[in-house]
Amino acid sequence: MKFRRTFIEPVRLDTLRALGARDGWLVESPDILRVGFGPVADLIQLDGGLHLPTDATTALQRHELHGDDGPSGTGVVAFATLPFDRNAPGELQVPEFLITQSTSGDAWLTCREGSSNWREWFDAVALPTQETQSLRSLTYQPTPEEYAHNVALAVEILRRKEIDKVVLARAVLGSVPEPIDAAAIAQRLRLREPICTLYSLPASEGRRFVGASPELLVRRTGVEIQCHPLAGTITLPPNVAPDDYQTWLLGSTKNLHEYGVLVDEILRNLANVYDDVYADPEPSVVTLRTVAHLGAWVSARSSDLDTAPDALEVLRMLHPTAAVGGVPRESAYELICRLEQHDRGHYAGPLGWMDAQGDGEWWIGIRGVLVKGREFEAWAGAGIVSESDPIAEREETKDKLASVLTSVLVDRV
Repeated sequence: MKFRRTFIEPVRLDTLRALGARDGWLVESPDILRVGFGPVADLIQLDGGLHLPTDATTALQRHELHGDDGPSGTGVVAFATLPFDRNAPGELQVPEFLITQSTSGDAWLTCREGSSNWREWFDAVALPTQETQSLRSLTYQPTPEEYAHNVALAVEILRRKEIDKVVLARAVLGSVPEPIDAAAIAQRLRLREPICTLYSLPASEGRRFVGASPELLVRRTGVEIQCHPLAGTITLPPNVAPDDYQTWLLGSTKNLHEYGVLVDEILRNLANVYDDVYADPEPSVVTLRTVAHLGAWVSARSSDLDTAPDALEVLRMLHPTAAVGGVPRESAYELICRLEQHDRGHYAGPLGWMDAQGDGEWWIGIRGVLVKGREFEAWAGAGIVSESDPIAEREETKDKLASVLTSVLVDRV
């Protein structure tokens, strides 16, 4: 299949964002927006999920790319939101049209040769007007009491040193009176979480996963990669200066333990492949609208581009990190399956893009909502270590769920 890349004049971001969020593929970081639209031009099946290797780069290189030069991520690009379960099948989707536009105003269009005029899609977009709605129904899985009980069970196991850390999550399923417009959710999230990466991607069972992730799992550019793991959480009260809360977070033994376990795990996994691996010596505070986390930049470099793993291969090494799974990985996953008793689906799975050069960016699928028609599903998790308090962890997940839902979807929970 032949594709053509063309350097174009910048287009309206709100219209482009609505086009991708509602019917296409949207991944928008603070620096660059990528929107795919139109039919699926190609599919790369991951029948073995991330458990089995897949040479996605070679599959993408089967397509010919002509036209103007451009940086990575502007040519033949595949998008995906993958399940949390490493063994669950997934797929990478190459859209017929791709527009990549940076904050500097540089923009590229890549499309399959012979495609219709892309402006027909662009001009047909209606900007979102939908406001948040009232709740029609709401169900917690598990209930708040069951979740606190599960945390208590996990803490006992952690105190016996069988597991170092596990992330336990819970879901809320609900419905609203009117069909949900994913473009309206994306529009509100862009304003409310400007430092996060906005996403809206087609998911399984005809649903759409839309949210704003603060956590970069991996960015691969040639021989170099970057990760930005987050661990530890404190809720920030509204209309209060966050300084004291940030200071508390930097001195919290429980949160520093959670952070240290996460960063050490990533460094160990990368050191098996990369020659030069580095992490910030101390955590920094990442402040969002309603919560703050501990974060660090981790980087690695390979000496040879020919042997450097592509973005999907790095993803196979890292997912799930201790930020959403636990340590040791296998034991923590078994405990998650036993205690949660509800498939996470796309929650906490990787989402993002990769191109025919093997470059790509993958974020952790958190702080989002799965929507279909009038129905929605949202998740929130908490990192459990031996010092965890079950009630405090339950309240943390409550605050996270309320923040996601009331910010973008419903009037109140």
